[in-house]
Amino acid sequence: MERKNVLVIVLSMVLVFEGYYFERGASTTVSYDHKALVIDGKRRILQSGSIHYPRTTPEIWPEIIRKAKEGGLDVIETYVFWNYHEPVKGEYYFEGRFDLVRFVKTVQEAGLYVHLRIGPYACAEWNYGGFPMWLHFIPGIKFRTTNEFFKESNEMKLFLTKIVNLMKDENLFATQGGPIILAQVENEYGNVEWAYGVSGELYVKWAAETAVSLNTTVPWVMCAQADAPDSVINTCNGFYCDRFTPNSPSKPKMWTENYVGWFLAFGYPVPYRPVEDLAFAVARFFETGGTFQNYYMYFGGTNFGRTAGGPLVATSYDYDAPIDEYGFTSQPKWGHLRNLHKAIKHCEEYLINADPTHLSLGLKLEAHVYYKTSNDCAAFLANYGSSSDANVTFNGKSYFLPAWSVSILPDCKNVIFNTAKVVSQKTTGSTSFTHSTVTIENFLEADPWGWYKEKVGIGNNNSFAASHLLEQINTTKDTSDFLWYTTSVNVEENIKKRKAKELQLIIGSLGHAALVFVNKKPVGFGYGNHDDASFVLSKKIHLKQGNNIVDILSMMVGLQNYGPWFDISGAGVSSVIFSDLKNSKNFSSAEWIYQVGLEGEYLGLDKVSLANSSLWIQGNYVPINQSLIWYKTSFSPPEGRGPVSLNLSSMGKGQAWVNGQHVGRYWCSYRSSSTGCSDNCDYRGAYDSWKCLKKCGQPAQVLYHVPRNWLKPGKNLLVLHEELGGDPSKISFSTRSGQKICAHASESDPPPVDTWKPNKDLTYQEPSLQLNCEQGWTITAVNFASFGTPKGDCGAFIRGSCHFDVLSIVYKGCVGKSGCSIPITMAELGDPCPGVLKSLAVEAFCSA
Repeated sequence: MERKNVLVIVLSMVLVFEGYYFERGASTTVSYDHKALVIDGKRRILQSGSIHYPRTTPEIWPEIIRKAKEGGLDVIETYVFWNYHEPVKGEYYFEGRFDLVRFVKTVQEAGLYVHLRIGPYACAEWNYGGFPMWLHFIPGIKFRTTNEFFKESNEMKLFLTKIVNLMKDENLFATQGGPIILAQVENEYGNVEWAYGVSGELYVKWAAETAVSLNTTVPWVMCAQADAPDSVINTCNGFYCDRFTPNSPSKPKMWTENYVGWFLAFGYPVPYRPVEDLAFAVARFFETGGTFQNYYMYFGGTNFGRTAGGPLVATSYDYDAPIDEYGFTSQPKWGHLRNLHKAIKHCEEYLINADPTHLSLGLKLEAHVYYKTSNDCAAFLANYGSSSDANVTFNGKSYFLPAWSVSILPDCKNVIFNTAKVVSQKTTGSTSFTHSTVTIENFLEADPWGWYKEKVGIGNNNSFAASHLLEQINTTKDTSDFLWYTTSVNVEENIKKRKAKELQLIIGSLGHAALVFVNKKPVGFGYGNHDDASFVLSKKIHLKQGNNIVDILSMMVGLQNYGPWFDISGAGVSSVIFSDLKNSKNFSSAEWIYQVGLEGEYLGLDKVSLANSSLWIQGNYVPINQSLIWYKTSFSPPEGRGPVSLNLSSMGKGQAWVNGQHVGRYWCSYRSSSTGCSDNCDYRGAYDSWKCLKKCGQPAQVLYHVPRNWLKPGKNLLVLHEELGGDPSKISFSTRSGQKICAHASESDPPPVDTWKPNKDLTYQEPSLQLNCEQGWTITAVNFASFGTPKGDCGAFIRGSCHFDVLSIVYKGCVGKSGCSIPITMAELGDPCPGVLKSLAVEAFCSA
């Protein structure tokens, strides 16, 4: 679709990257054809990555974006989060982590483009999918369908218009000299459209027409929307999109969500995706005609506060991304993908100017060749079988193709990258924060713990009654995770003195968890999981003669964010039955008293202003393993400037605050199944979110991110609300002051991708081993260096039968530098075993 040209605004700065000029302040035209996005009249191959601005702090945005650019990205993709931008109808918030304009401008300053996914439905494992809760309470409203209150009473249209106008006012669309080259309306609606029938089909057309009418002057997309109207581009979401075809021959093949891993949920093991498979998926996409690809996520970050969706989505949103939750590059994923991007960039002129010629090379073996002329081409050779390596013949030459891999030949002759051959460096302890760990106890001699014991049941004047069980979300309006349900049970029959009446208490819940008390004593805890938050809790209880009080504290762990009609899914207690051997009585329609939230929430115990309040009890012996208790203490942060990790492995379930900033929910007592994990997941074969798992039998998360800019010199306030029971004296803070890095490269490896030049024979270029530290660190030690046949993996290298000690060579070439490159040649390293294929393995240490 051709877009109207506009006058060029005065050029303020020119940034050069990968041979292209990105002109800040200059107008850019953006259109598309059947091949690609067309920017200023030129088709482009674009690598994109998702970075969600609220999932880290503005102080960190420039560093994350810089690493994304160094990793070979051209575009940053982000959702827009309606519920935090309009928390109250008509009242807007764009400050702090939610300063959308500042984020877009930060991307622009780095010389990258932006894909703005306005939605306004986001999903994103974000609370309520990004919808504001007040929307739910508009009478007659139905979300994401042909409904006048959602559409034409203009709530969705109003917000779309608000964001588009905000971007226009700041001159942030490409035609205004800004970085925004794409916008998205709706999100993955095609996955649920079946549930809405004809109304869903009409809604899709309306959403597209509404978006285009806003005249952004850049293309709009709809992801996972096969019936997207001609006015918008339909795009693919998934683990693989090489077989995707747009719904019109006039639209380019685009991939808006390539899942680099998967999200984390409490009670589940940690999912990860091998980089060999991820690189294979990307290479196959471009091999088969794709021209725009986005990693979801490139940096995942943190679900601070109560932003996590549900049910039971964890606070960490690391996603096994190329940049980890704390902002460190995750190796080898970041480095291997960077090399892939460079290899594809070398093929760009071929990819944008020709359609591929397909050649069969054997069973599950094929080539796609892009010709400029009959003797000038780029090629992708693929082995999409999952079990057998192969040797193939292409253009008269033999090439080795590991199973489930793609080789890239930018000149149809030389392999400069293979997706299964990882030569980029690796790191250990990328999220372990094992260096410079500082425990809280070291800093608390003058600052003992204080605590506040929450009262069980109704504790303030905000209670109300109803003669039936209330659904939790409609009752709390998501102002709190908690809702108290209280009723009384009268035992009138005569029972023996000192002997209580035994009953079976059966509680059904829509989710997500519940603590049960009888006469203020805890009797049970029930909970669901991410895939089914509902549960039934059955406990034997003993009632005394006369009146008995039953208190149920129902707990939310993030509002549902995905699925058809997810906005009306319920939570909270749904049935209560008392049963003995003879009879059962249903209390679901009994008189219940309710209270939204906890007393500590009403008091504001998380706030810095109450740190010295007399509400807190001080003593020499801190109560541990108690439910519904608040803790607070002061601590001195670990030295340094890097991010800080809060270790809550000694705690049960609750929430944490540092200096009044809400770190998020924790649930360290919820352990995953002890089976199903593998330390060495085979990357070969189709990936799904259950294929590669780690940390079975352990909590999903025990380390919680505390951004450094939330801390101050001297004493800082830590507040915890513990729901189940834990030991706060064992909590620790840590930071990372260094990192172990490793690399292992062979004589047979291709030379570094960025050294390749057209018309240059790679036979005369040597491979090399490359090491790089995080910015601000240098290589301070070399712990292992062997040339010959070393074995093992990063952190566990051992000498092979052929070994030459090259420690002094590596030390001289690397120590004191932020990065180094060691050529793998006999001239440089010697020849300890002639006739044997040799490799170089190095383990080094980076620190400030």
